[in-house]
Amino acid sequence: MTQQQLRIYVPPHPLIQHWLGVARDVATPSVLFRSAITELGRWLTYEAVREWLPTQETTVQTPLATCPATFIDPHMPVAVVPILRAGLGLLEGAQGLLPLASVYHLGLARNEETLEAVCYLNKLPEKFAPETRVLITEPMLATGGSIMVAMEELTQRGVDPALIRIVSVVACPPALQKLAAAYPGLIIYTATIDEILNDQGYIVPGLGDAGDRIFGT
Repeated sequence: MTQQQLRIYVPPHPLIQHWLGVARDVATPSVLFRSAITELGRWLTYEAVREWLPTQETTVQTPLATCPATFIDPHMPVAVVPILRAGLGLLEGAQGLLPLASVYHLGLARNEETLEAVCYLNKLPEKFAPETRVLITEPMLATGGSIMVAMEELTQRGVDPALIRIVSVVACPPALQKLAAAYPGLIIYTATIDEILNDQGYIVPGLGDAGDRIFGT
């Protein structure tokens, strides 16, 4: 029996590296930071959907002859779940690649005293269709509080963790360790992995507060 193990991909794409550098820079203004996060959402999603979206084989008629063609299966349900607020920044890039995907918002705020995630908005359906592919957008995987709540909400609604992809900008070991223990076989795409959390639960060097920087607050 093969033991499942959390898989974390850090794609060595020059555009991902470039936009990560832009996002990290404290001198980057909010409007450019938003663009950087959108681009990271686009390119990380591009990497995440490899061999994840089901396809179907058919034939098409070109102006000269018929030939084989491969299309994304339009009948397979795909959902994107942005974790508010900051997940909205990655959503635009992801949605550009998955225009037919349903979008379900999940609002989670961190209690600054306990560092636990508190849910203030849940637009997930009561039950997902079988075999639904779910892409979670969450820029920072830090303490793991928010992403663990999101995973619990999704699996309670029938989503297979093996069909979930998480797109993040910066991940940190505490969150990755919690996910690995609870959901072996889960797959994460991130622009980088930083090793340190400070006393306030922020990733160092990280990006700072991604939500504040995206929305200029």
